[in-house]
Amino acid sequence: MSFDNKVVLVTGASRGIGRAVAHEFAQAGARVAIHYHHNRTAAEETLSTLSGGPHKIFQADQGRPADARDLVEAVIELMGGIDILVNNAGIFEEHRLADVGYEQWLSAWEHTLAVNLLGPANITFWAARHMIENGGGRIVNISSRGAFRGEPDGPAYGASKAGLNAMSQSLAKALAPHNIFVCVVAPGWVDTDMAAESLAGPGGEAVRAQSPLGRVAYPQEVAQTVLFLASEGTDFLTGCIVDVNGASYLRS
Repeated sequence: MSFDNKVVLVTGASRGIGRAVAHEFAQAGARVAIHYHHNRTAAEETLSTLSGGPHKIFQADQGRPADARDLVEAVIELMGGIDILVNNAGIFEEHRLADVGYEQWLSAWEHTLAVNLLGPANITFWAARHMIENGGGRIVNISSRGAFRGEPDGPAYGASKAGLNAMSQSLAKALAPHNIFVCVVAPGWVDTDMAAESLAGPGGEAVRAQSPLGRVAYPQEVAQTVLFLASEGTDFLTGCIVDVNGASYLRS
C-alpha cells in the first residue's frame, strides 16, 4: 500500500492507536497531520518517530465546533489539502447509572457525545466539503466493540460509538457519488498506554481471555486495517464496519 503524496489527518495521534496509524501512513509515504488536544509533548514524540514527511502537529479541542473547523482549515492551508481523514480521537468516562448523581451522569453524556460523535461529525463535514471540491477522498472512523457489546460502566461511550457507526454508513451512501469512501474500524481491547493500568490489574487476565488468542490487539494491527481501508482498490468496501477484536465478540 502506497500513499505517496497523500495528506492524512489523524485525530488523537499523540499516542495509542492514533500514533500507530500515523506511523504506518508515514512509512507508506504519506504526509501526516498529527492532531492532539492536551499533550503536545506526546504529539512531538509521535512526530519524532515518523519517517519521510514533512509532517506537522495541530492542536484542537474537537469537542468544540469552532475548533473542528479551524483544525481542518489549518491542515488544508499548511499541508495543501486533505486526502484521507482518520477520526480516531475519543474519550471514555466511567458513569455507572447506579453509582453517580444526575449532574455527573449529564456531564459524562454531554462531554462524551461532544468529543466522540459530534467532533468527528464536524471534522468530517469540513474535510468532506474539501474532498468534494477536489475530486474525492477517504474517511476511516475508529469505533469500538462497545458499540455492539454494550458498555455498562460507560453507556455514553457505547452510544457514541454506535452513533459513529450509523453516521459513517449514512455518509458512505451520501458521499459515494462524490468519490468519497467511508469505512469504520471497530477494535476491542488494544494494548495502549490508556489500557495499561486495566490490563496490568487484577482483571487483566480476564480481559485477555475474552479472545481465543489469549491477548488483546496491538495498535499496529488496528493501524494496518485502517491503511487497508484507506488504500486504492477498496471502493466497494464503503460503508463497512471491520471488527478487530480477536473474536472476543462475534456478530453476524
